[in-house]
Formats: sequence, C-alpha cells, structure tokens
Amino acid sequence: MYDLIGDIHGCSATLLSLLEKLDYRSTDGVYRHTERQAVFLGDFIDRGPSQRAVLDIVRPMVEQESALTVMGNHEFDAIAFATPDLRGDGYLRRHSEKNIRQHGIFVDAYADDAEGYTDTIAWFKTLPLWLDLGGIRVVHACWDQQWIDRIRNFQDGSPLLGDALLHASCSGSTWQYQAVKTLLKGKELRLAEGASYPDKEGRLRHIMRVRWWDRGARTYKDAFMGPESALTHIPDDEIEGDHLIEYSHEEPPVFLGHYWLEGKPAPLAANIACLDYSVGKPGGSLTAYRWDGEATLQSDRFVAVPREEG
Repeated sequence: MYDLIGDIHGCSATLLSLLEKLDYRSTDGVYRHTERQAVFLGDFIDRGPSQRAVLDIVRPMVEQESALTVMGNHEFDAIAFATPDLRGDGYLRRHSEKNIRQHGIFVDAYADDAEGYTDTIAWFKTLPLWLDLGGIRVVHACWDQQWIDRIRNFQDGSPLLGDALLHASCSGSTWQYQAVKTLLKGKELRLAEGASYPDKEGRLRHIMRVRWWDRGARTYKDAFMGPESALTHIPDDEIEGDHLIEYSHEEPPVFLGHYWLEGKPAPLAANIACLDYSVGKPGGSLTAYRWDGEATLQSDRFVAVPREEG
C-alpha cells in the first residue's frame, strides 16, 4: 500500500509534519512505515526555504526503499541548469536572470559544497520520469502513453533521463522536447488573442495548463488546470486546438503533482488525483493520498497539513 505525497518545494518542516501524521518514524536516520511505502511526485526543490533539508529526508527514504519517487520539472531544470550544452553555448538551461532568480536558493544551499551539488544533480538523474506500479501510475504532470512508449523505445525501455534524452529534450525543435515537457509540465493551450491570467507569482500568462483527460471540457474555462483564483481571467470561449489525451475510466488511477491547486483536496476524476496544493506559497498545504488498492479514488483518502515555515 502506498502513501503518495505531492510537491514539497523546499518545505522540510511541513514534510516532517506530514510524515508524522502518516505514522512514518525515523529509524537510523530514515523515515519508514511498518506497512506502507511513500511515493513522492517530484519537485523537491525551488521556492521554499530549506531545500537541502528536504533532500536530506527524501533521498535516504528512496535509497533505503521506504519510498519511491518520480522526477519533477524542477529537478529536470536543475539538471539542465548544471549541464553544459555540447554545442558550447553555455548550459542546457540558460543562466538568465529569471532562471537564476527561480533556482538561486537551491544553488546557494550548495555554495560551499561543490561536491555535494554535483552528487545531488547526479542523484536527480536517477529519478524515473514515470512509475507504473500495476495498480496505480505516477507522473509529475501528464500520463501520455504515446510519449512514454516512444521514450521507452528511444532508451531501450528505461524510464530514466539518459544523456541523449536530456540533450535532445532541451531543444525546442525535437520530439524529445515535446515528450518530456508533456510528462513533466502537462498539456498546454495558448489562450485566444488578448487573453491572459496572472500566475502564482503575478506574471501574466498567455498559455494555460489544461485538464488533459477531460473530454467534457468544451471551453477554455472548462479545460483550465490550475488555481481556482485564476479562473475569473480565463475566457469561456470555445477551445481552439487539441488539448486531450486518451485516458479512460477503466485505466489504473494516476497521481499527479505540478498544478498548484487550492482548497480542499479531492479527486479530479474517478481515477485521477493531483496532490500539489501549493505548499510553496503562504496558505498552501502539503497533501498525500493513502492508496489501499481502490480503483475509484476517494475524497476521504486525502491527508493534508498546512504549510509551516522552515
């Protein structure tokens, strides 16, 4: 049985509170449950104040098999930020002012420990892009079977971010870029001309994340995937473009992070749940789902703790 845990974003005190609430106890420096296994949905870093402390909790759990994990887009970005471009053009993720600002707290945590930074980046590369555990599936943002199969074929079946996939996925003109972006950031749609909405940091966005499984969504507002507070800015116009991925109600439950939801946690569909409830900002919470084998997800299986400082 699994306890699936959403995006942590450097909030170590909140993570410890959630693990305690889920009855995980530290034994020889590793948090364990006597009967269950944690499954993290990625995005351990960026935003929060104690990113290295989060990794000091999570990594031993994964290495000692008291937890599993997938990669989040922030771990991918950290890898790309640290990896030189083979074309000699800086790094795979540009060291622009915006990227440095977003990623600076994580880099600063290793300012006096270059070896630790290199080792952490190497560990991020061991995190799979998806997990198929039989009864459930886990991916950071979007379960797209076609892209998963194509990555498998490209990498001899491996779900890991190999070097060839990493370099190819940092070029916007490749299928590898589209595949990794879809799994780690989800499906997106450009809004109608002139429409925009403020994101969690107040920047205006002209492209929105979408409910990629929702065949009933006919308008941009119906399809919008993100914080409810942004909905008033989303037009109710009919969708232009393809936003759907085939994921039937008969397929195993899939658990997601990434989307910065708000309010009381609940399933998005009978077999889809997002566990990112914005712990990286004041008023958010860190959310888990206690899965005991059910094919239809239940609202009373969610467990959340409010964000704590530290």
